[in-house]
Amino acid sequence: MFPKARYDYERPPMRSASLWVWLALHCSAALLLVMGRPCHGQATNADLRSAPRVKIGSKSYTENVILGEMLTLLAREAGCRAEHQAELGGTQIAFESLKKGEIDAYPEYTGTLTMEILSDYQPHSDADIERALSQSGIKISRRLGFNNSYALGVPRKLARDLKLSQISDLNQRQAEPAVRRLKFGFSDEFMNRGDGWPGLAQTYGLRSYADGLDHNLCYQGIRSGKIHVTDVYTTDPEIAAYDMTTLKDDRGYFPQYDCVLLYRADLVERAPQVVPSWLRLEGAIDEPTMTRLNAQARIGRVSEGRVAAMFLNEKLSTDIPLPKDDWWSRMLSRLAINTQRHLLLVCASLAAAIVVAVPLGILAYRVPAIGHLVLGGVGILQTLPSMAMLMFLLPVLGLGMWPTIAALFLYSLLPIVRNTYAGLKEIPGNLRESATVLGLDARARMWLVELPMASRSILSGIKTAAVINVGTATIGGLIGAGGYGQPIITGTRLNDMTIILQGAVPAALMALAVQWLFDLAERFVVPKGLRIAAGKSGG
Repeated sequence: MFPKARYDYERPPMRSASLWVWLALHCSAALLLVMGRPCHGQATNADLRSAPRVKIGSKSYTENVILGEMLTLLAREAGCRAEHQAELGGTQIAFESLKKGEIDAYPEYTGTLTMEILSDYQPHSDADIERALSQSGIKISRRLGFNNSYALGVPRKLARDLKLSQISDLNQRQAEPAVRRLKFGFSDEFMNRGDGWPGLAQTYGLRSYADGLDHNLCYQGIRSGKIHVTDVYTTDPEIAAYDMTTLKDDRGYFPQYDCVLLYRADLVERAPQVVPSWLRLEGAIDEPTMTRLNAQARIGRVSEGRVAAMFLNEKLSTDIPLPKDDWWSRMLSRLAINTQRHLLLVCASLAAAIVVAVPLGILAYRVPAIGHLVLGGVGILQTLPSMAMLMFLLPVLGLGMWPTIAALFLYSLLPIVRNTYAGLKEIPGNLRESATVLGLDARARMWLVELPMASRSILSGIKTAAVINVGTATIGGLIGAGGYGQPIITGTRLNDMTIILQGAVPAALMALAVQWLFDLAERFVVPKGLRIAAGKSGG
């Protein structure tokens, strides 16, 4: 028999009609708590707070991160408040962030500028590149001294056995059967770049099909034998570590990829001391040096910040303190920072979703014609891939936590709206009739009878949304939002499972903790009669 809609007089529960308000307030309280604590790199010295603020970006591979650390350390030495938003993803994310002023500088390559970023301008000289960039308020440094070109890499033994020395040897029409059976696997960005796989396949008459995967996983595919040909950067230390060779670009498809610095033109006025400090890197890094620095980080497992500091002290005679290389202290520090940011992402998105989704669920129940549209709309949002959702939001909200919070908010709507609607819909009709006989109008019936009866279902939807958010929030690491996604991305880039686990394990534990907390909250939110009935039905 369905329990009566009454409160337990020995311990009155909270009014279930204000369920979403109560939960939203608690999520907001947690949000304010984590926002009130200083994040990593936040200035605490009064003099430093008055210094110019500079944001440096870097793309999601080790070399760019090391160079980004160099810019960050040089900016701090010049007296600026410098922040490094590392591992921003691909070229377009980094460059668009620079154009919008979300970052002030990042390392780039001339070949990428001419073939990818400025392809519409078709620049033929350095002067053309400078003019094209100036239209977006961006300046370019002279070359840093090394060329990091694209190349096709194959295992050395395989190249020797099949007599592969140049890219033309891979031509499917002319090659022997063993060459035709080779598996191609390229990085996701290379698969779609203007200077990437489509043009290369056409130039050399190669087959059009190849598997796409993260660049940092390509070497694992080579090592395991799952793929035989992949794109490499010529300064990658894995070329030597995995005993690979690069095929000669005999038709000159790839341009020169000299490393340069791109920075905002207004930085000269906002932080005049920082640009001359950065320009000290011009001509200071040759290819063997850059390869050695990459090897220290990727093979030797030295942190990028320490690699950058050691190089600057050695080459530019700076006096930058070396970051502590104590693994445990670095791990615990990162864990605290990532936990704080992950909670911020989850709590902010969930609080907003509760405030919006519960009323939408009530609306869907009260107005069936609108209900179909509401449920269909939130259902469509749930089907969008998380990466696609993030890319849609980036142009509007920029880098960092806001597009991540917005994406999580949208993903939270479906479980809360659906469970609110279902909980109200499943209330027996005789209970509504009884409330009407007692003289309750529609509003009072909703607040005093229907929402208390549906509270268990509503709370279940909120719990589902919270657990999903904990896992989905890791995508924010791709756009500088921080959280547990950051070590997962870093560990993938460095092929280091211990770093990946520093994000994956805490995320799983947080999801379990969230589920336990909601089970505990049920005692205070759901009327006792409903809890007793659920316990009996479960038994």
